[in-house]
Amino acid sequence: MSFTSKDVMELRQRTGVGMMDCKKALEATDGDMEKAIDYLREKGIATAAKKQGRIASEGIVTALISGNTGLLLEVNCESDFVAKGDAFKAFCDDVAEFIVKNDVKSVEEVIEAKQEAIVEAISKMGEKISIRRFEKIVTADGKIDSYIHMGGKIGVLVEASASTPDDVIHNVALQIAAAKAQYLKAEDVPAEVLEKEKEILKAQALNEPNPKPIAIIEKMVEGRIKKFYKDVCLLEQDFVKNNDMTISKYVKDNGGEIRSFIRFEMGEGLQKKEDDFVKEVMSQVAKLG
Repeated sequence: MSFTSKDVMELRQRTGVGMMDCKKALEATDGDMEKAIDYLREKGIATAAKKQGRIASEGIVTALISGNTGLLLEVNCESDFVAKGDAFKAFCDDVAEFIVKNDVKSVEEVIEAKQEAIVEAISKMGEKISIRRFEKIVTADGKIDSYIHMGGKIGVLVEASASTPDDVIHNVALQIAAAKAQYLKAEDVPAEVLEKEKEILKAQALNEPNPKPIAIIEKMVEGRIKKFYKDVCLLEQDFVKNNDMTISKYVKDNGGEIRSFIRFEMGEGLQKKEDDFVKEVMSQVAKLG
């Protein structure tokens, strides 16, 4: 039995599977539509495709250090139950190892290379699985440390000079996780971010009761910018274990140097799943009527 492009389109609409997989399924079943659907289900592709429209806002951040390369990876699923399972963690470890060992530059490259493993994971766990993002740190003459907080809710990767004591790097990683540093030092804050912050601070000062003259407001803004730096720049922050010194001083006093860091917070910026129970109940009542 032969098939046409319309058959491929129909199979895609009925299963949600990509065009190439639909074509392969029809070729394998000699154009028989129902057998092609069974073929895709047996392969786990149809089941996986149907789950791709769901919201995957749970998951974990994981880290892997191999030689002079450090990796931070976020993989998402639909439920906290699956995220805490050994099967999901094993899948994340497999993806992390693949990224570290291969010269991949984008999530798309990883998804393409690990397509079969993704389909298998979705079929096994029954949820949408999404490789969301990753970043690497490669150091030529330094050392890398990682810290995973609350079972994967927050992940940190830190690069330091070889002279930096291990306990110092670890304490800095804890600092990054807790204090949410966005930049290493003040010079790293993008000009557009700094200007926007100044505009906001200026507007706040102007909206205060009995606003000060512009010249004074400008000085107030400069003072508040220093506080902004202490909030978002790692080296400017007060050390959480000793507020009498900054992170910069703490590291230098111990003969070290922090060169870079990455911080992932699981699910930041993702749409969260909302369960509308009233709507669900009304829907069931309507069906009974």
